Amino acid sequence: MFVDEVTIKLIAGKGGDGCTSFRREKYIPMGGPDGGNGGKGGDIIFEVDKGLKTLIDLRYKKIVKADKGVNGKGSTRNGANAEDIIIKVPEGTTVYNADNGLVLADLIHDKERFIVAHGGRGGRGNKAFATHSEPAPKFSELGCPGEEVLVTCELKVLADVGLIGMPSVGKSTILSLISSAKPKVGAYHFTTLNPNLGVVQLKDHRSFVMADLPGLIEGASEGAGLGLQFLRHAMRTRILAHVIDMGSFDGRDPIEDYKIIRHEIESYNEKLKNKKEVVIANKMDLDHAKENLEKFKKAYPQVKVYEISALENKGLDRMLLDFATMLENIPNDDIYKEDDYEGYVVYKFQNEKPYTIHNDNGIWVVEGEEIEKLFKMTRFTEDEAVIRFARKLKGMGVEEELEKLGAKRGDEVQILDYIFEFKE
Repeated sequence: MFVDEVTIKLIAGKGGDGCTSFRREKYIPMGGPDGGNGGKGGDIIFEVDKGLKTLIDLRYKKIVKADKGVNGKGSTRNGANAEDIIIKVPEGTTVYNADNGLVLADLIHDKERFIVAHGGRGGRGNKAFATHSEPAPKFSELGCPGEEVLVTCELKVLADVGLIGMPSVGKSTILSLISSAKPKVGAYHFTTLNPNLGVVQLKDHRSFVMADLPGLIEGASEGAGLGLQFLRHAMRTRILAHVIDMGSFDGRDPIEDYKIIRHEIESYNEKLKNKKEVVIANKMDLDHAKENLEKFKKAYPQVKVYEISALENKGLDRMLLDFATMLENIPNDDIYKEDDYEGYVVYKFQNEKPYTIHNDNGIWVVEGEEIEKLFKMTRFTEDEAVIRFARKLKGMGVEEELEKLGAKRGDEVQILDYIFEFKE
């Protein structure tokens, strides 16, 4: 089964908790703190495996969760790191953040890796907080929570040339003649339900990959038929080879077919619209093909047209040689812009305050990833840890910001699900 889109929730491992411990041995007075650090939580990593051709292995995985790091112990024993989880995906997989639609990674090279969800770092034991001014700290950190992210994985097949066009115009037949691919061929619409790839080997030892993409119909860019599936896979191609039934089999109008497909391409994506395009005039062995071709060339004189007959295997060699030459001069461009990537957007706005404050029915709500992480790593059962948490908030400017917004002594302040009393 061909699966080219899945959505899964990834939960990286929480870091192990730090340990609050003091050395207690006979004849060693004031042994000092010796609590070890917690181990790092497991990452969730996507790795490209060129042997895979579909996302079927992820289809039934709703949640992938990595293990927690091991807690630190006394005698300065640090906890072990948790093992990472490796998820294998095919070449051409794009990973999106499903919540904001931004690209996390575009994985196109074999063995390429990307950490999609980072495991939390281990909490520090009290040994790590010892200083000259505070030689015996009585607190430690909890492990940092691992990242949680809902991702959509989308496969866009890797091909140099994409055969596009209406259903039953001969795309699958062409691919079967010029490569070792064996796509299903039949005399009915939508024979091709999934992209088929074939490697074209030329006599001059040049080669390239061609894809037979599912047939388009009017309204494809809005999801009609198999349109969105086709258009997604066409994004990585460097040449769009538009196959047209020039013999008007089934009463087709070649000019109208071309108009419809061009409209769907232009409506879907600007980059797809501007790709190199040629027209393959197929079924030239039929009676009205020459007449239709003349009309087509008058209507679109700027379009490069290759006359072929897949049935009689004519005109293919010259066309393939031209494709190979064109590809030598067309670079492999990134199909995404810089601001499509989440990493770029985060970097662009990283100088903004790492938190927001708003009043919700008389309660001051403080939100922000950094503050929430600090909160989750604080042991509120240890007085010194609470004092450190308050000091950190003050250093980040939270207290000053609350005062500016009008917070008064005794007002309630909420972080996550916990409510505190504001004290100036």
